[in-house]
Amino acid sequence: MRSYLWNLVVDPSAVDGQGHVNNVAVVQWVQDVAVAHSRAVGLGPEDYEALGGMFVVRRHAVEYLRAAYLGDALTVSTWIDGASRIQCERLTEIKNAAGDLVVTARTTWVYLHRASLRPVRIPPAVRSAFSVTDPV
Repeated sequence: MRSYLWNLVVDPSAVDGQGHVNNVAVVQWVQDVAVAHSRAVGLGPEDYEALGGMFVVRRHAVEYLRAAYLGDALTVSTWIDGASRIQCERLTEIKNAAGDLVVTARTTWVYLHRASLRPVRIPPAVRSAFSVTDPV
C-alpha cells in the first residue's frame, strides 16, 4: 500500500451556513487528494493523455463521523485499496489535529479509453506507479 498525505487548514470557502465544513467541500478534497497522489507517483494529466486513458469516478461512499470547523488543521490520507482489470478502489481518511477520524470515503475509479470513453484495462505503468498488482 502506497499512501499519500495531504495537509490543509479549513478556510471560509469550505464552511456552510451551519458553521461546519460542507459536504461538497469534503468530496472536493477527496477528488483533489486523489489527483495530488497521482501527480506524486508521476502521473499527471499529460501522462494519462499520452497513455490514451483517464480515470473517472463511478461511485463515492462518504461517511461523516464528526464535524470540522473554520481554521481546523486536517490531514487527508489516501491509498489504493485494490484493483480489478478496469477499476480501482481508493480509500480516503480525513483526521483532525487530535488524530480523530472526521471522514472516511471509498471511491471507485474506472479507467477509460480517452477517445471512445469505454472502460479498458489499467495500463501496467499506472498499476506499477500505485504499487497495484495485476488481478489474477
